[in-house]
Amino acid sequence: MRAPLENQQFLARKIGQRMKDEFMKKFLLLIAALSIHATAAAQSNQQTETSSLRYSYAEFRFVDVDAGGDGFSFGGSYELDENWILVGALTALDYSNNVDFTLFDIGGGYVWNYSNNVDLVSTLRFVRAEVDTPGGNADDSGFAFSVGPRVLLTPEFEVRGSVNHINLDGNDSYLQLAGDYFFTDQASVGVSLDFAGDTDSFTVGFRWFFR
Repeated sequence: MRAPLENQQFLARKIGQRMKDEFMKKFLLLIAALSIHATAAAQSNQQTETSSLRYSYAEFRFVDVDAGGDGFSFGGSYELDENWILVGALTALDYSNNVDFTLFDIGGGYVWNYSNNVDLVSTLRFVRAEVDTPGGNADDSGFAFSVGPRVLLTPEFEVRGSVNHINLDGNDSYLQLAGDYFFTDQASVGVSLDFAGDTDSFTVGFRWFFR
């Protein structure tokens, strides 16, 4: 049985987490609504606009999760005809309690050219996760969806954001914000932040554009 002070601290943590979760839900709904509006605008402009953004690249990122895990992610994208793209990634994380987590995803997407320096990107991917623990292993498969803008502020600086939803052992949504600096025409370095309510993550990585 908890002491009164422990009960107060427990309730404060629960209330704080609930407020944070509610804020994230409302924020994600706002971003989704703005993305839908941008989609409609992009559809009306895509016949006349040509994008400066490219979609054939490979990337490597170091990942740090605030729940005590870290590792790496290797992925990429390939541009097809008529604004279609192929996407995929492999993420491997190690946690301090001898738990290993691996996530593989592959799929496709579509790019709406909103303007010369602004695109709206949407993807749908198959995902498979594996967890290895001292007490045994488990795996699961599902699907993931993302939508959000990609903006080239200057020839050297890019920012992007996306609302992401993953159906894997339940449903989860998170917001990603990222930025890159191009030190050559084909290479960039950058960071990203994922806000998932109860678990956030930070990455730093390198992208190489081969087309």
